[in-house]
Amino acid sequence: MTRQFGRPAHHFDSIDTTMREAAQLARDGCPEGTVVTAAQQTAGRGRLGRTWLSEPGGGLYVSLVLRPDIAAGAAPVLTLVVGLGVAEAVQTQTGMSCDIRWPNDILIGERKCAGILVEMETDQERVAHVIVGVGLNLNYKDFGPDLENLATSLLIETGRRFEADSILQPMLDAIRDNYEIYLDRGKEPVLDAFSRASSYVSGRRVVVVGSDNDRAPDRRGTTAGLDANGMLLLRDDAGRVEPVLAGSVRPDDTEY
Repeated sequence: MTRQFGRPAHHFDSIDTTMREAAQLARDGCPEGTVVTAAQQTAGRGRLGRTWLSEPGGGLYVSLVLRPDIAAGAAPVLTLVVGLGVAEAVQTQTGMSCDIRWPNDILIGERKCAGILVEMETDQERVAHVIVGVGLNLNYKDFGPDLENLATSLLIETGRRFEADSILQPMLDAIRDNYEIYLDRGKEPVLDAFSRASSYVSGRRVVVVGSDNDRAPDRRGTTAGLDANGMLLLRDDAGRVEPVLAGSVRPDDTEY
């Protein structure tokens, strides 16, 4: 039976973050497929504790409750599942080709139009629930000097304005379709599809940058595929191959 994503739906004109509200609904027993949306977030969050620009009318801000019957160790693949769905929806709705920068950035060209945040709570070693947050830049015209070369919106790329309601359900449907492939057929089809959808998975020169509070040195190397858990493999200049367990992957523009 095909799952229904998008019901029940909880919408807020303004909220601190849809992730917090969705997590509370999940703890209270809401069904899988419950969504929380907002016209504005006052404390929108991205990966590694970073903020997400969440102005009224500027984007689609949504959190989705999932209840997969999987081990906690298998949960990282869900970020790839959601990334595939979001990229497919953006491509379908805009006609623009998308790239996916591992693990959670949806790009048009080299600029980010959407980000994904996945958080889970566990019951011993099994997943109790997962909260998937998606922020999609719809109608921003200007990101300011710090982000103008890093971020983009569907308006900037297409010249058209988009209503959040018009893209929400197609995006949820695309996420659901990829989620069902994962649950029905396992992680291998997801890893294969993500490897084909992302130019970052193999043969890309990158730098792995720590979080804003992380003093670990940057790591440079060439991407070498995904491991069995969906983690990106990095081959350093000495030939060592290790998974990327933390940090943000960025193109390495250093000249050698």
